[in-house]
Amino acid sequence: MALPPPPTAASGATDIEWRVDRDPVDYPVALHDMEERAAAIFAGEAGERVWLLEHPPLYTAGTSADPAELIDPRFPVHDAGRGGRYTYHGPGQRIGYLNIDLRDRGRDVRNFVHHLEGWMIDALAELNIAARRAEGRIGIWTDDAQGREAKIGALGIRVRRWVTLHGFSINVDPDLSHFGGIVPCGLAEYPVTSIAALGKPASMAALDAALKAHFPAFIGRLRRCGAGVEQCGDGG
Repeated sequence: MALPPPPTAASGATDIEWRVDRDPVDYPVALHDMEERAAAIFAGEAGERVWLLEHPPLYTAGTSADPAELIDPRFPVHDAGRGGRYTYHGPGQRIGYLNIDLRDRGRDVRNFVHHLEGWMIDALAELNIAARRAEGRIGIWTDDAQGREAKIGALGIRVRRWVTLHGFSINVDPDLSHFGGIVPCGLAEYPVTSIAALGKPASMAALDAALKAHFPAFIGRLRRCGAGVEQCGDGG
């Protein structure tokens, strides 16, 4: 059976649904919803979407998760199907799930992840946080209050028939002790931090506004640049 063609209509940021849930969403509900949306996008029955939400406290395991890195399963553990290892999600953490059609945006997952990192960095800069990439480590990094390199954002992507699932997380003001139940993203030597722990105003609304302001530039940077792998990331 022939595959549906990629969309022919203009696919700018204004065509993409922007959804924000104020109440925590259970992980299985969110996973089912984004999988259904990805299938509908592929079939030409729905548009692309950015979904911003929070989860109740939980751990997710990516395709590279090592059971030895699940130290204390004090919260439910879910198989995510994304790239990466173990990560934590919970209240005070902004989750962004992206259903983006890459069929007319280069079909290059590495390019998508690179520019997703850039979008997160630009949004954090809007909040006066100097975040960055780190050579050899996926994720978003900054210096914590003690001057240590610390992780403030994670990402994990899966691509199914060139439509993306999963996305990113940014720590706004979560309980950082909850990360102690796992080796976050397999990196035991690095701490985890948050906007609040850095002494910055920790407003979810302010982060959402910064993400929305820089989203058009992120989408605009996605372009035809070759084929890529179909899953990568470190968590999310």
